[in-house]
Amino acid sequence: MSIHEVFMPALSSTMTEGKIVSWVKSPGDKVEKGETVVVVESDKADMDVETFYEGYLAHIIVQAGESAAVGSAIAYVAETEAEIEAAKSLVNSGSTAATAPAPEKVPATAGVGASTATTHNGNGSNHKEGRLVASPRARKLAKELKVDLTSLKGSGPYGRIVAEDVEAIVNKGKPAAPTTPAPTVAPVVQPPAPAVAAAAPALVPAATSAVPGQIVPLTTLQNAVVRGMVASLAVPVFRVGYTITTDGLDKLYKQIKSKGVTMTALLAKAVAVTLQKHPLLNASYSDQGIVYHSDINISVAVAMDDGGLITPVLRNADMVDIYSLSRNWKSLVDRARAKQLQPDEYNSGTFTLSNLGMFGVDTFDAILPPGQGSILAIGAARPQLVATSDGLFGVHQQMQVNITCDHRIIYGAHAAAFLQDLSKLIETNAQSLTL
Repeated sequence: MSIHEVFMPALSSTMTEGKIVSWVKSPGDKVEKGETVVVVESDKADMDVETFYEGYLAHIIVQAGESAAVGSAIAYVAETEAEIEAAKSLVNSGSTAATAPAPEKVPATAGVGASTATTHNGNGSNHKEGRLVASPRARKLAKELKVDLTSLKGSGPYGRIVAEDVEAIVNKGKPAAPTTPAPTVAPVVQPPAPAVAAAAPALVPAATSAVPGQIVPLTTLQNAVVRGMVASLAVPVFRVGYTITTDGLDKLYKQIKSKGVTMTALLAKAVAVTLQKHPLLNASYSDQGIVYHSDINISVAVAMDDGGLITPVLRNADMVDIYSLSRNWKSLVDRARAKQLQPDEYNSGTFTLSNLGMFGVDTFDAILPPGQGSILAIGAARPQLVATSDGLFGVHQQMQVNITCDHRIIYGAHAAAFLQDLSKLIETNAQSLTL
């Protein structure tokens, strides 16, 4: 007789507990090895969790909406129907009763965080041919709209069905609404303000509906941000500000935004290209010494509309062309809204951008993310009366940037030299960002 515990898996390196979003299987249901049984909300995403065992979901210990620490049991899987009642008795007795078989624990090498579950992480390592793979949001939408998921072809990684696939089949044959954008990558809609002022299409947090005097518990994502920010307080940092004229960058943006290029991608590209000359600014501290990263991955801070902050990552931003980079960014933001980012899409950054320019902010100090050496805060671009080198005056668009660096490995001269080269690129050679 064998009863197995399903553990709360560690879906990211910073995850200490997870929240059950929904159980895909109900008690008594047959489960196959590698089949999704539960959807878990980790620090920053909802992820499918699979079982290593074939048998029956005997008992659910942690219900939907409840949280559990990483490594704790959230359910029991029995190998046979006859063992279902024995599994229930483990919970009812509060311990492994002598008359009931002790649940087996899977070896630590069998799954993430030594749990009995593994995640479908979208990179193909856990993909199984012939098995239906759909995002939690797609499953929920399909249930509401009465769509058979088995009839759909997924457009996500490795054929994963996403919400857009469900919506597409429902809307098939219907006339498109006037507000529906035709292109796959829509150009950024600019408010009547300078181009750089809307550099990052951050999600603006929705107004809270909390009653005054009421205590609203933090979300899983907000708690993750809290832990990261508290950890950052232990790092000695310094800040350096710089003013950059953006006339050339604004002109380039106006020329190519109709092709789907975003200002976020342009800024990320400019920073990444500059980092090629300043690898120390792309490095991070460790107890063993300075970690020089092989890739330049630009994180961009995005405020989630239900609270918290996430940093989608534009990987190899120095090498990817500006058009592909813009498409990647749009995909990252869409999946961030749907809480469908995979861990390596938000925790693999080596340098971070934080932009509040769209709110008209002049300048601000950004908090250094854990595990990185630098973060660049970007303010709004404004028309300024500037004295030119020939002694005349002219009106130019200018923005203020402010870099925060880990002073254990980066010194003032390093940061200043980086900002000087970034300014030179943006002011005199912005067109090179399209090459």
